[in-house]
Amino acid sequence: MESGDLRLSLVVLAPVVGSVASYLWGRRAPKMAGVVASAAVLISFICSLMLWSGARGGETFSAALSSWISYGGISLPIELYFDSLSAVMCLVVTGVGFLIHVYSAGYMAKDAGVARFFAYLNLFVAAMLILVLGKTLPVIFIGWEGVGLCSYLLIGFWFTDTEYAKAGRKAFVMNRIGDVGFLVAMAVLYTACGTLDVVELGRADVLARLSPALALVAGLALFVAATGKSAQIPLFTWLPDAMAGPTPVSALIHAATMVTAGIYLMGRVHGVVELDPLVPAVIMWVALATAAVAATTALVQNDIKKVLAYSTVSQLGFMFLAVAAGQYAVALCHVVTHAFFKACLFLSAGSVIHGCHHEQDMRKMGGLLRHMPVTAICYGASTLAIAGVCPFAGYYSKHAILSAIAGVSNPLLVGAAPWISYCATAIAVCTAVYMARSFIMTFLGSYRGSGHPHEAPAVMTVPVGILGVLSVVGGFLLVHPIESFVVGPLPATSLPQEAGGVVSLIVGSLPGIFGIALAAYLGMAAPREAEAARRWLAPLGRVFERKYYFDEALNFLFVAPIKRVSRVVYRAVDQSIVEGGAGAIGSVTQAVGELACRITTGQVATYVLLMFLAAAALFSVFSQVR
Repeated sequence: MESGDLRLSLVVLAPVVGSVASYLWGRRAPKMAGVVASAAVLISFICSLMLWSGARGGETFSAALSSWISYGGISLPIELYFDSLSAVMCLVVTGVGFLIHVYSAGYMAKDAGVARFFAYLNLFVAAMLILVLGKTLPVIFIGWEGVGLCSYLLIGFWFTDTEYAKAGRKAFVMNRIGDVGFLVAMAVLYTACGTLDVVELGRADVLARLSPALALVAGLALFVAATGKSAQIPLFTWLPDAMAGPTPVSALIHAATMVTAGIYLMGRVHGVVELDPLVPAVIMWVALATAAVAATTALVQNDIKKVLAYSTVSQLGFMFLAVAAGQYAVALCHVVTHAFFKACLFLSAGSVIHGCHHEQDMRKMGGLLRHMPVTAICYGASTLAIAGVCPFAGYYSKHAILSAIAGVSNPLLVGAAPWISYCATAIAVCTAVYMARSFIMTFLGSYRGSGHPHEAPAVMTVPVGILGVLSVVGGFLLVHPIESFVVGPLPATSLPQEAGGVVSLIVGSLPGIFGIALAAYLGMAAPREAEAARRWLAPLGRVFERKYYFDEALNFLFVAPIKRVSRVVYRAVDQSIVEGGAGAIGSVTQAVGELACRITTGQVATYVLLMFLAAAALFSVFSQVR
């Protein structure tokens, strides 16, 4: 193992220092907040790029920052670890994160809290990098909690709006539920294996120390942790509500940080996940249900950011499908391509909202292709990418996921693999439908809103344009590098090659092409038929709009009972014991005071009488003792 202390340390320290500097400098010169924060992430990206060249050759780098816990036989250093797996994640976090920072400088230019915003944004990137680079699970957990805190701060950034503040709180609480799984997994792994080092946990002899029961508990606990961060059923409802924050925050959460943490964790400790075949089977069914629920919910959304939010949940389901099939590199490939096109989609949506005077309802948009051509082209390219149309980025990763499902070898899933594959293909069609619908409603037809829409400034359109290009060519560029890039720390895999013949490329693109054609037909060629279908399917549409009543179910099963118990405990403990006890002490004190007032008359005769009575009482007591 070689040491890359300075460069590796700078990867994390640059955004940490940038967070403080952007806040302090931004308080005096608000325009400098974005410059300082962007520069900090750029430094981190350059350092990651320098280390990446070594990681491609199989080298690993480490940096021991300090000793955290050292007691008896327990030793937990704060150590960073850079290999080919963390290299991919670092480049995504810092590269896409840098573009989002630059974009934010224009989007948040007139906001009074711009210095605070960029301080949070830099801290978010730093926390994600700690998560990705942690060499032990406790250090990863520090970053894990850090991104949870930063998401709370940024989702509720405009906290004077009560609904926004509630959205931030919801994200924080639901992620804490998932964190319980992480803590349980660490306890089980340390007790059985004697280590929490991720490299050691990749060794077969270390994992052999886990009994079958503990292997099952550890694997399921890790998935529970991933369920919270990566928004899988039942802990997915916080992610759509996260749209309360500024749009660049949505892009950062959905594309480069936070939600990808669960996928990364699954890949980093894949040996634990694979020990019991029941764990991948559970992941497969939960992921399939999540992808289906989110995709169908996105079909009926009219808020452009909500469409993209449910899209993220659905795409995360696809990533977990690859994880369940044992194809971790395929899942990571979709993480990368998804980062490109989803960041582009969110930033394009932000430009639309900016140009339409903070309007988010697609029913009040339309015809923006003429007013915002750059944004429209980039949004359209990203739509084709997420739909899985060749040669756009999403084609390679999504086609690889569908192939991975069809070739699953888990004995608990082999029989159902064809049906899972059919369902996943149907979900891919839904993805193309709702994304094409959002493009048609936003950019085609005539403008239905008020005011005069306009293209965003260059500081916003340039990052969108770069991400748009990556949405086109990103998948093609990743096919070969991914295979040689992440095979080291992950099981060997095989991604579909681009040289499969024209017919193969067309067949692989059919779900996306069919979905886009269906959306175009219903949205443009046959609006009457579309309206009739909407009325006929109204009851089902209401189920989709309410995201299958998951919020209501969680409220009924957990939130409402906890509130009732809390009220009972409050009345029993706080009101009866605490307040009642305090009141009793006050009453006794008051009674003693009143008695003292009555006997304090100022008359000498009264005091002599009291002294005589006290002396008589003492004499009587001492006489009894003798």
